[in-house]
Amino acid sequence: MTDTLALNPSDNVAILTRKAIAPAGHKIARQDIAAGDAVVKYGQIIGYATQPIPAGAHVHSHNCSFGCHDRDYTPGAGLKIARQALTRHPSRGLEFQGYHRGGGQVGTRNFIALVSTVNCSATAIRHAAEELRFEGILDDYPNVDGVVALAHGSGCGMADSGPGWRALQRVLTGYAGHPNVAAALFVGLGCEVMQISRMKQELGAAARFHGLTIQENGGTRRTIDAIKERVRDLLPKVNRAQRSPAPASALKIGLQCGGSDGFSGITANPALGLAADILAAQGASPVLSETPEIYGAERLLLDRAASPAIADKLLERISWWEDYTARSGATLDNNPSPGNKAGGLTTILEKSLGAVAKGGAAPLEAVLEYGEPIRVAGLNFMDTPGYDPVSATGQIAGGAQLIVFTTGRGSAFGSKPAPTIKLATNDRLFFAMRDDMDLNCGDILSEGVSLEEKAQEIVTLILATASGQVTKSETLGLGDNEFLPWQIGAVV
Repeated sequence: MTDTLALNPSDNVAILTRKAIAPAGHKIARQDIAAGDAVVKYGQIIGYATQPIPAGAHVHSHNCSFGCHDRDYTPGAGLKIARQALTRHPSRGLEFQGYHRGGGQVGTRNFIALVSTVNCSATAIRHAAEELRFEGILDDYPNVDGVVALAHGSGCGMADSGPGWRALQRVLTGYAGHPNVAAALFVGLGCEVMQISRMKQELGAAARFHGLTIQENGGTRRTIDAIKERVRDLLPKVNRAQRSPAPASALKIGLQCGGSDGFSGITANPALGLAADILAAQGASPVLSETPEIYGAERLLLDRAASPAIADKLLERISWWEDYTARSGATLDNNPSPGNKAGGLTTILEKSLGAVAKGGAAPLEAVLEYGEPIRVAGLNFMDTPGYDPVSATGQIAGGAQLIVFTTGRGSAFGSKPAPTIKLATNDRLFFAMRDDMDLNCGDILSEGVSLEEKAQEIVTLILATASGQVTKSETLGLGDNEFLPWQIGAVV
């Protein structure tokens, strides 16, 4: 097996690029690789040479392809080391300023959420939110972060039980009961499969829950007016909320990556992984996701599974995805995307190894279904697709009050009611998209900033954001259109 070298974004890269060896972020062979030999990066197999590759040559999809990956699983084999890794970080002391809700929840934002139970009510809630913004009603309520309309394209034409119904039900109730939501108003048509009465059963007698339907209110216009009137009634109470100190253990943090490149796995992702470890040691819950994008690197999580049952659940989800993609005429190795490949990622094995780095070195304490509530302290894994809006929607539904999103190619993603912090993997992106990027991790390579230093910067940024510091995506107004529940099953 032969290792490869990822180029870094410094003067050396410019020299290599001028010589037409490889673009920045791509790989060059450190020694000769024979056809059929494994190509190794991060100490793991990322593919196999499809032709002889001489030392110093560009290694990419023209001469390296996907192949079998290591399935010699040893669940729990690295658990002791993973637990020891957490002892290197302080176990308490970090705090943020949050909104204390009932049941021990702590919010990082203070929203009113309008939640459509079905696509038929999507326009009504969007128009109500837009009209309220246009009227400037929130100007008199400085402690309210906004009225967010959570509209989607499902809720009917689906089975009234099974995986698809359960996933959507978890998302809708998860957003309505989210710690960043001070009050929620469900709006339905009235005859849909996803009934408000069933939502209410799941949430119980929650004081933050309200509901109405278009059919009962006499049509769309009357419903829009009724929504606005309910919001006006709620605003004074929601505005009374005040921030106060909360321990970092109250945080649930969605770990995301999108538009990844060859630097993701050596700058932003491992730095975020170290930050996740620091927060996990405090009792917080970092949440890794995107099952198709850990494919080929699952052994790194299985080795530190806290129990055999947790390992079995992760393997079951991977097996489900292999069957699911096969039935759809696809395979899990269809990833990476064209943008990923342009950024230097050659196979899903390479992409997954970099993506898993966001999860740090902590023990894997739980494996969750899509949108399932996050209840366990420490590193969690949530089963989601790799598509960023769908994946982040599941994490937020589970209770994540923040999303931290690494990108190498660039991203215009944002989310509500949980804000998104975006980390650039390289200098070029950070300076090209300054209005979108919250923190540069490219200086790990260009200036020799250590991963530990960068991790501390990330933790500081997370706590500041949790305390109300506005992210770049919030400044840009992103997040209203990124609510995208995963649709599983037939549309009938």
